[in-house]
Amino acid sequence: MASEAPAAVGGGFLARLIAAERREIPAVVAGFLLFFLLFTSYFMLRPVRETFGIAGGVDNLQWLFTGTFVATLLVVPLYGWAAARVPRRRLLPVLYGLCALVMAGFALSLKLDPANIWVARGFYIWLSVMNLFVISIAWSVMADLFAPDQAHRLFGQIAAGASLGGLAGPVLSGFLVGLLGEAGLLALSAVLLLSTLLCARWLFRWRDRFGATSAEPASQRIGGSIWAGLTLIARTPYLLAIAAFVILLATASTFLYFEQARIVQATFPDRADQTRVFAAIDATVQSLTIGIQIFFTGRVARRLGVSVLLAGVPALMMLGFGLLALAATFPVLAFVMIVRRVGEYALVRPGREMLFTRVDAETRYKAKNAIDTFVYRGGDAVAGWVYTAIAGIASVGTVALAGAGLAALWAALGLGIGRRHDRERG
Repeated sequence: MASEAPAAVGGGFLARLIAAERREIPAVVAGFLLFFLLFTSYFMLRPVRETFGIAGGVDNLQWLFTGTFVATLLVVPLYGWAAARVPRRRLLPVLYGLCALVMAGFALSLKLDPANIWVARGFYIWLSVMNLFVISIAWSVMADLFAPDQAHRLFGQIAAGASLGGLAGPVLSGFLVGLLGEAGLLALSAVLLLSTLLCARWLFRWRDRFGATSAEPASQRIGGSIWAGLTLIARTPYLLAIAAFVILLATASTFLYFEQARIVQATFPDRADQTRVFAAIDATVQSLTIGIQIFFTGRVARRLGVSVLLAGVPALMMLGFGLLALAATFPVLAFVMIVRRVGEYALVRPGREMLFTRVDAETRYKAKNAIDTFVYRGGDAVAGWVYTAIAGIASVGTVALAGAGLAALWAALGLGIGRRHDRERG
């Protein structure tokens, strides 16, 4: 669909506020709600997952990351098999339904044996795999629905639904965990996940009427090999560059995650206090992210380009790791974690999704999903062992300095990928 200037077509205060055309507003609202429900579902369980990770021993975190990567490696071909056979319009409902079913199984297991450490570890690994898949598929749908120009204007506002859900999730978790227990939170999370299907259905109906025209209708199967996502990455320099960017992102995130676990365990020995600390960090991150996504992300992408979205946060992380090298305390750690996550959610993630608006359906659903899951979790697993090795032979300051060096490479790569996308955009 050819996009016209929002001011000329949109009309009304809301359209001008979010840089949308009038006919785009229902789709923005539906996308916002889909991500709100999806992230509320996930972030209700995230503080529980983090507490389970510490309960199994901070020294064992690298094993949980390795287990997560192995589980991802097993799930990738299953997803490829489904993506090759299920029409794109039905792919999200089928996979979300399966995820809700597994979540219900974990709820029952925790209800029967809440203190079982192996159930806790299994839940940690499953949630770490599941959250990447469901988020990646949701963004694949958005890239299917909107033309590239629409994505630059609207993805920030749509992503704000994720931040609001990320704020509502830990708040609900804090209020309801005493009443429902961990098993009850899982059951409620499954219901919220299934409720996103109503939003997806509305979005596909909007696409049929107003959305981006495509030679590949959403009712069409993608086809191809179950390993097509990985082979597409291997033979496409552009996708290899994006994969390398995601590996560096995952590495920086993992270094900070391990530092967070170490410092929180030392500062807050009580398990309940740890859960509250993680929930407070989540709530702060999402509160700060929402306003940036609604009012600034789209405008930055249109005026300064995707390169700024992709390179700005890694540049800030160079400074953040420098601060940790000087003072590895909880206040400094909390500040750096909040800056990193706000930047990732408000700038980097929408920027990454914009990169996939100009590719075909197989790349959008298979290669993108492989990058978001297999590549990301592979980077996590390797980074976990690298962190453990550096921490075992050197000081914490050395780990932080290594993180700063990786962040510099991350920033340079993001700048290069973003500039290529901006040049193609014209």
